[in-house]
Amino acid sequence: MVVCPICNRGVKASAINSHIDSGCQTSLVDETKEAPNTSSPPDGTPSNTQSQPPSSTQKKRSASTFFQTPAAKRQALTSLRTSTPLQTNGGNGGAKAGVKRSYDEGPGHNNSPEDTRNGGNGNGEGGAAASIAEPRTGGPVTKRSKNNRTAPLAERMRPDTLDDVFGQDLVGPNGVLRALIESDRVPSMILWGGSGTGKTTIARCVARRVGSRFIELNATSTGVAECKKLFAEAANELGLTGRRTIIFCDEIHRFNKGQQDVFLKPVEAGTITLIGATTENPSFRVQAALLSRCRTFTLKSLDQEDVQRILLRALQQEVENDGLELSPLIDQELLVYLSAFADGDARTALNLLELALSLTNRPPSDDPSSKPATKESIKAALTKTLVYDRAGDQHYDTISAFHKSVRGSDPDAALYYLARMLQSGEDPLYVARRMVVIASEDVGLADSSLLPLATAAYTATQQIGMPEARIPLAHCAVALCLAPKSTRAYRGLNNALSALREPGVAALPVPVHLRNAPTRLMREMGYGKEYKYPPNYREGRVRQEYLPEGLVGRRFLEERDLGTEVDPDVEMGEAGGG
Repeated sequence: MVVCPICNRGVKASAINSHIDSGCQTSLVDETKEAPNTSSPPDGTPSNTQSQPPSSTQKKRSASTFFQTPAAKRQALTSLRTSTPLQTNGGNGGAKAGVKRSYDEGPGHNNSPEDTRNGGNGNGEGGAAASIAEPRTGGPVTKRSKNNRTAPLAERMRPDTLDDVFGQDLVGPNGVLRALIESDRVPSMILWGGSGTGKTTIARCVARRVGSRFIELNATSTGVAECKKLFAEAANELGLTGRRTIIFCDEIHRFNKGQQDVFLKPVEAGTITLIGATTENPSFRVQAALLSRCRTFTLKSLDQEDVQRILLRALQQEVENDGLELSPLIDQELLVYLSAFADGDARTALNLLELALSLTNRPPSDDPSSKPATKESIKAALTKTLVYDRAGDQHYDTISAFHKSVRGSDPDAALYYLARMLQSGEDPLYVARRMVVIASEDVGLADSSLLPLATAAYTATQQIGMPEARIPLAHCAVALCLAPKSTRAYRGLNNALSALREPGVAALPVPVHLRNAPTRLMREMGYGKEYKYPPNYREGRVRQEYLPEGLVGRRFLEERDLGTEVDPDVEMGEAGGG
């Protein structure tokens, strides 16, 4: 006999799975037959009469039930399950088991069915998130409350189904991820996308659709020890009930690569299905071994139309669920304005909408000098944080666009990207260092005075700081754009580096006449003996080889400043203009 972890009653060991599938109704062990000499009720609670000594059978059963819930509380939980069934199992009509204590909870711990009905462990790990997952079969669906006014609008409007996720073709009707979900073949995956693109929403919808146990954690507040504990519980759940566990790890890139190792074994063994979410390129921030065990799905930024649809749906639900009276100021024009403000971030758009609703629905002021809200005042009150992550891809993408704009001699684009970086809080010295590189890489020999200018701009930025440093930075950026370009020195260095990758080239001996001879022994060996000192000769002209013997005659510095390819778009433009 074993003790069922759900109903805490004795069950035949060979029939534990069928017992759980039946809603804890079948395969129960008749405990009175096991202990005929006791008058205790079947739930293990001793009666008031203790006239007979306990038998050996009673002693064995008492040891096995030492950690069980006391009878009074267990009967209360049983009556609660009987009177309030959580879910009907469509296969056999029995009541779905609802309450399960975690391994850390002592006897009589009072868990609410809402926290544990879908595998939450009752101690805060995965509790609220676990309640999102729903059984795969039959029965009414418990909807999340939309009237929790303490939650932000973005959280209250989070979609419940994949059909309500806008702007992501991956989970659309013909999406690859949608097909895997519908076929119940959800792989471990990494969801890569910017903020507000739906990573958390998709993970929760996946868990709800497949009916798995769902645990949500964040890498910023979860340690390796806690993860291992969750893996052990997932293994027990899989072995006992056959139900799989989905672990959603938000900000997975916050785990260092050593900490990410903890996911390798459970993911590879299939103990858990990992859904990791990251705003940074997983190729750089997720360990290669873990990345090879997961599918990577890229979520695109939402376009303006998708954000408008999200805002319209939010307004409709606020009106229908809460009876919100919309101000005439909240119209289509304002929604277009907010969606353009959001830069593809649905969370930002909903937060801005919530702020606009607060400004238009505030009670009138008794101050006679106060003016009523207007659309212009609302727009002025809304602040905008530029979409720019100094540690993420936006950081590298924007500096790359700035560099290429300077290389392409487009001062307007260069000034735009420079202003965007400075306005977003980028380190101005980082931009100044890049312009020092541009002065040699792209302008180079065409105008060698730009390197001292870029170095001076770096020094000025270092000395005076922001906001005045923006002026020398703009000065240098425009000068670099307007200067002639030459990559001759840069390409010559690359040619030499390419030669070093050839077999044996990096090990060629330096010619003896070029070697240094600081000691007598080296001079006796002939080091530097045949060297001709060019300043001693007329016009500094001498005939001697400087390259190693295997590279004599090899040219690295090319004669041309720029390339020889012709852009067909330029030819077509010139032909059209002529």
